[in-house]
Amino acid sequence: MQIEWWYWIIAGFGLIVFDLIIPSFTLIWFGLGALVVGLVYGLYPGIPVAGQIALWPVASVSFIAMWYKYLKPKRDSIHARIFKEGIVGESGVIIHSSEDNSGRGIVKFHVSVLGADEWDCYSSETLHVGDRVRVIDIEGQTVEVEII
Repeated sequence: MQIEWWYWIIAGFGLIVFDLIIPSFTLIWFGLGALVVGLVYGLYPGIPVAGQIALWPVASVSFIAMWYKYLKPKRDSIHARIFKEGIVGESGVIIHSSEDNSGRGIVKFHVSVLGADEWDCYSSETLHVGDRVRVIDIEGQTVEVEII
């Protein structure tokens, strides 16, 4: 049986559509790999079946590698920037401060910020219960604040 170039195109689109139905975000790369094989085989019809089958995982893994190297880090940094913009500038009140005056404590916001009312915080200044503070930065699950 001879595999035609359009078989690869149909298989590629089928995998991409299947990935849309079952959102695993993995089949899309194999679908794109199949599209590449279909296009290459359409341009160079002398490629044997073994070459087509070998080209498919190579193209698919190349797409996965490009995803992790170029696209995914940009997406993660966009999310981090959105979170940072959502909390920087917010003001709250210190409800708990450390005993050793290390500048650490817990700040309570009047409105829930990014899903939480209370956040661990730190400052270069000594924090006391009742101090009004403003968020100037976020690092993971801890915010940096300044007294206002």
